[in-house]
Amino acid sequence: MNILGLYLTSVLIWGSTWLAITFQFGAVPPAVSVVYRFALAGLILLAWARTKGLPLRFSLGEHLWMALQGFLLFGINYLCVYLAETEITSGLVAVVFSLLVILNIAGARLFFGTPLKPFTMLGAALGIGGVVLVFLPEIGRGTGRGDPTLGIAFALGGALTASLGNIVAYRNHGRGLPVVQMNTFGMIYGALFVAVFALVTRQPFLFDWSPRYLISLVYLAVFGSILAFGAFLALLGRIGADRAGYVTVAIPIVALLFSGLFEGLRWHMSLVLGILLCLAGNVAVLWGRGTPQR
Repeated sequence: MNILGLYLTSVLIWGSTWLAITFQFGAVPPAVSVVYRFALAGLILLAWARTKGLPLRFSLGEHLWMALQGFLLFGINYLCVYLAETEITSGLVAVVFSLLVILNIAGARLFFGTPLKPFTMLGAALGIGGVVLVFLPEIGRGTGRGDPTLGIAFALGGALTASLGNIVAYRNHGRGLPVVQMNTFGMIYGALFVAVFALVTRQPFLFDWSPRYLISLVYLAVFGSILAFGAFLALLGRIGADRAGYVTVAIPIVALLFSGLFEGLRWHMSLVLGILLCLAGNVAVLWGRGTPQR
C-alpha cells in the first residue's frame, strides 16, 4: 500500500470507530464491551504472533511495563471513551481527544525533559481554546444522550490516560520491546484490568448476539484495534513520526461527519470555529515539532 493508502486507511478507520462504539450500547455494559473488544484483538494478535514465530517470552519486569501500558492505553482510556459516548455524541468525544497531541508533548516534557517550542505553546493555547468554544454552548443546552459535563469529564480522563499510555509505550519501545508483542500483551492485560473492574462493580457479563453488536465488535477489534494501528505503524516507518502525526488532525473531522449523519449532531458557528481552532492547534504543535531547533 502506498503512503496515501496508509494515511487514508488510518484516518477513515479510526475516524469511524468513534461512531462504531455507539453500536455497542444496549444490553451489554460499556466496561464489558471494552473487555470483549480487547480480549478478541489481543488473542487474534497472539495467534498471529505465534504463526509468524515471533518471540513471546519476556521477563517479569517487561511484563509489568506492558501491563502498565495496557492498564492505561487499552483499559482506563477506552473505559472512559465508552462512558463518555453514553453522555455526548461520538464526534464531540473525538474533538476532546484532538488534545492528545498536546498532552503527549506535555508528557514528553514532564517525563523525558523534551524542550517545549514556541509553536507548541501556541498550539496548546489554540487547542484548549477550541475545545472550550465547542462545548460551552453544548453545556448550556445539552447534547447527545445525557449529561454533557459528565461526558466531557470522561473524555478528558480518557485523553489524559491515553497520553500517559503513549508515554509508557514510548518508554517500552525505547527499551527494545517489539511493537507487535507489546501491544498483544498490552491489549490482553488491558482487557483483564477492565474485567476485574466490571466484576468488582458487579456489572453482568452479558452478550448481545444481534448483528449490530457482533459486526461492530469485530470491526472495532480487527479494524480499529489491529489493522488501522498496523497501517499507522507502516506510515510512521515511511515518513517519520512528525508527518505521520497529522493523522490525528484529520480523524476528528471524519468522526464529526459521521456524528452529524447518524447522531444528529447540531452544527453551529461556535462548533465550527472551535473545531478549526483545535485543528490549527494540532497543526501548530506538529509543525513546530518537525522544525529543527536553533
